[in-house]
Amino acid sequence: MKKIVFLISFVGLSLHAQTNVTSKNISKVNYQVSEQNVIKTLSYLTSDELEGRDSGSEGIEKAAVYLENLLKENGIKPYFKTYRDTLSNFDKPAFNIVGYIEGTDKKLKNEFVVIGAHYDHIGMLQNGVNGDVIVNGANDNATGTTAVTEVAKYFAKFKNNKRSVLFVFFSAEEKGLLGSKHLAAKLKSQKMDLYFMFNFEMIGVPMKDKGMDFYLTGFGKSNMATTMNEYAREKLVGYLPIETKYMLFRASDNYPFFTEFNVPAQTVSTFDFENFQFYHQPDDEFELMDTKHMTTVISKTIPVLEKMINAPKKEIKLNEK
Repeated sequence: MKKIVFLISFVGLSLHAQTNVTSKNISKVNYQVSEQNVIKTLSYLTSDELEGRDSGSEGIEKAAVYLENLLKENGIKPYFKTYRDTLSNFDKPAFNIVGYIEGTDKKLKNEFVVIGAHYDHIGMLQNGVNGDVIVNGANDNATGTTAVTEVAKYFAKFKNNKRSVLFVFFSAEEKGLLGSKHLAAKLKSQKMDLYFMFNFEMIGVPMKDKGMDFYLTGFGKSNMATTMNEYAREKLVGYLPIETKYMLFRASDNYPFFTEFNVPAQTVSTFDFENFQFYHQPDDEFELMDTKHMTTVISKTIPVLEKMINAPKKEIKLNEK
């Protein structure tokens, strides 16, 4: 297994590579997403110690504890009695990790937004590659998980979300979206007023000459992409035709929220089928992730999410069929 021998020096250099995020219209504060923090979270979630984060394993338990502690350290409360939402549809103990920040607006706080990513992966292979049996799942999906932690830190720091927000780290995505299916059904049974669901998946490597920062699955199902670009005042998100070919809209944790709630529920990604060749392979490791790119993606997304969450009316809507 490769060892992250350069990590300490890389972290040191990254102190000089922070990206500014300014939300001009709402919070009027200068906020920095630190590449150092991105590296810290990503390197731990992809470490051999976690043994590929298979659902129900000792490795993913360590990841769960790490994420629970991160939420707690940032003053983010659990939505349920604890941060752990136990899956009812998996034969081993498995948990979604769910944090909650109540909205600041007296009326809008009764509406919810879910921001999520799956933190599980496929664990270890019986026969590895060049002696490496741990499938660390860096791009898939420690990168998305890391993004959610940074978004959560932002809203925890400034408490400027008018709507209430759940920050969810899903388990058992690799087993058939089991974590998101469980939670979506549970929240629906509680009659949650869900505005939209926003999911991060595989953002560790930039796309090649696509003219956008990332793409949105189920692009034509809502006006989310158009609205995001209007808020960003640039082409932040676009359409990738191959995502339709492989039906990626149905392949990640956004989909159960779409089917349960019939609201905009979509995934952002930078995996374009040309820029990363180690999907579900042991070489999907920290060293291949572009943390500067990740920091830029998260930095550009935070102020847009803030505007989405704080819009006076539900501006993001499903398109008519």
